[in-house]
Amino acid sequence: MTRACDIRGCRGAADPGSPLALCPAHLIEAHDWVAGEVGVTDLLPSPCLACGNRVGVRYPSGWICARCEWRVGDIIEETALVDVVYYIRQRERIKIGTSANPRGRLAALHYDEVLAFERGDRRVEHLRHEQFAAHRFPRTEWFAIHDELLEHIAEIAAGVDDPWQRHALWVSQELARRG
Repeated sequence: MTRACDIRGCRGAADPGSPLALCPAHLIEAHDWVAGEVGVTDLLPSPCLACGNRVGVRYPSGWICARCEWRVGDIIEETALVDVVYYIRQRERIKIGTSANPRGRLAALHYDEVLAFERGDRRVEHLRHEQFAAHRFPRTEWFAIHDELLEHIAEIAAGVDDPWQRHALWVSQELARRG
């Protein structure tokens, strides 16, 4: 026997698989109300810029990160600067550079791909330049692509799909450390 919808005045039949005696139209209305009140947990459109998390809560008004509650689209004040050595590729060469503000620095450069970030300052950058000196283009921070350099990049990028995720995590950790 088909159940009738419990909403007064509704002539629809309750969905037989539903735990509530509501017709499909009222189930959708109830879902939309709950989604608006408590949100729907789902994958963020892109990793959180504040902490790198990929899970968020979607509300009718927008997304927030499920971990740090950053609202997607809000500008992040990078008050915590983290020194990184960056590895970028342009065609058949790789640049090893450093910056405390890699977004700003890389915005000023032409490159094809961000390969990895390594936590470190000019001292670490200098060590990397010495380590791969045999393949360095004279008087630049650019290096020919070779196996040893690719292995180093693979090692520091292991387990990270997006280098910016790792950087966001370091910034978040630095902000947390500062209290």
